[in-house]
This record gives sequence, structure tokens and C-alpha cells, in this order.
Amino acid sequence: MGDRRGHIEAALKELAGCEGIAVAAVSSLYATAPVDMPEGTEPFLNCVAELSCAMEPVALLDLLEGVERKMGRADKGKNAPRTIDLDILLFGTRTAASDRLTIPHPRMAARRFVLEPLAEIAPDATHPVTGMTIAELRDRIQGRDVVNTGERPAVPRGTGRV
Repeated sequence: MGDRRGHIEAALKELAGCEGIAVAAVSSLYATAPVDMPEGTEPFLNCVAELSCAMEPVALLDLLEGVERKMGRADKGKNAPRTIDLDILLFGTRTAASDRLTIPHPRMAARRFVLEPLAEIAPDATHPVTGMTIAELRDRIQGRDVVNTGERPAVPRGTGRV
């Protein structure tokens, strides 16, 4: 909702300022038509960031949820419009499964809007469950168009200490 690019850039700036986090790479911005959303909802704007992180996955999840709340995200149910949605897709080669967090993200291998920007910055990264590279997963997926806007979000210069 609102200034989609601005929200992405604000989230990146917030993350870069956190102790134990450094923004290592950021993909281009990708636009995707919304699905199962109220009529008139703007296209979603997505990107993927690679973070260097000196914390455990659940601590990172807590941090991401705090950034979402700080940026005005309110839990209004599944598929509700939101200012920002931050997900952990991969955590190196680690896997995890709990009520709060599943790594790799359980639906990423079926979502072109995730795989397209991820393949831009980490095409040879391996999905720890399927054993396929991100580029291979992307190339197998059919589905709605994901449009590279040709723009990149501003990446903050002073990154957090890892």
C-alpha cells in the first residue's frame, strides 16, 4: 500500500542499521499483478535482499516482524493490503520447521514473483530441500507475469555491524 518503493527502501535502511545485519545484495524491483485481493489493488512490488546475519533464524524473524510493525503493518488477515511484507526465504543451507518459521520458505519454489528476483542475485544458490538451483526452480515455473521494472531500490551505504 502507498509508496511501495519508498517502503522497500525504508525497510532496507532499517535493516542495514541493525546490529548484526549487513545488506549484501539487492535485486531489481519486480511488479506483479495482485491475486485474491480487493478490486483496484495496485500491483505488488517485490525485491529480494541478501543479508549477512550474525543471529539465529528466529531472532531474524523477530527483527523482521519488528520492522514490519514499525512501518505500520497491521495484521488484518490473510491477503490483506499491507505496507510491507518481509519473509525469510533461505538461511544458507539450513532448514527449519516450527509453528512460527519454516526454512526454506514453504511456498517459494512455486512463486515466480519470489524466484525471479532471487535468481537475479543468487541464481546458483541451492534450495536445501529440492536440491535444485534457484535458476532451475524459476525456469520450471509457469504462471503470472513478473515484470522487472528496471529499477533498483536505493541501498543504504552504512550497513550494520556483523
